[in-house]
Amino acid sequence: MNAEGLMENSGGRGLPEKLPAGERVLWQGSPEWRTLFRRAFHARAVGIYFAAIIVFCTLRSVQHGVATPALALSTAKMIGLSLLPIALMALYCWGLQRSTIYTITSRRVVMSFGIAVPMTINLPFSRIESAGLKIYADGSGDLPLQLMPTERMAYFMVWPHARPWRMARAEPMLRCIPDVEAAASTLARALSAQAAVSRIVPVAAPSRTSALAPIPQAQAA
Repeated sequence: MNAEGLMENSGGRGLPEKLPAGERVLWQGSPEWRTLFRRAFHARAVGIYFAAIIVFCTLRSVQHGVATPALALSTAKMIGLSLLPIALMALYCWGLQRSTIYTITSRRVVMSFGIAVPMTINLPFSRIESAGLKIYADGSGDLPLQLMPTERMAYFMVWPHARPWRMARAEPMLRCIPDVEAAASTLARALSAQAAVSRIVPVAAPSRTSALAPIPQAQAA
């Protein structure tokens, strides 16, 4: 969601208060819940886990000579019980999409999130040491932000909006953005204009299902 046309001093959705004079909203977006479901909550692995349990229990029942009607009823119950937590995970991801707004302004990154307890994190560019870009095959991706060494943030305070497994030095992350390259370009231009971040680095090695590249540096608009 490009927000180039927003008024300089407008507060608006995703911002806790009006912006100072001269600061502009450049981009706003939210995580896509289906991508969150697959990537952050590992829905495929969870589904395989439950499927393996169902197959194992069904085979054991067959070996013990359980009658076909009872076997069918038991399998149906297991499938239903397995689908319930998966459905709850999907519902939670949908709620995360509805309650999360990432904002890039000309001076900071703002993360507004929280289903039950809304909270907002302001990250001025002066607090950001570097940023990364990870692109998935469908064009969505993540923008992890590495903070200055003097900055500390609790990992579980921002999860799932944090780079996985960076607990000692948590990295807040704009996660599962549908058109991540547009957000990355906007962030690169804003950082270049502020001259607050001198380098943009990759965040992980490429895999078969994801492409990885540094955020392209751009001249100030």
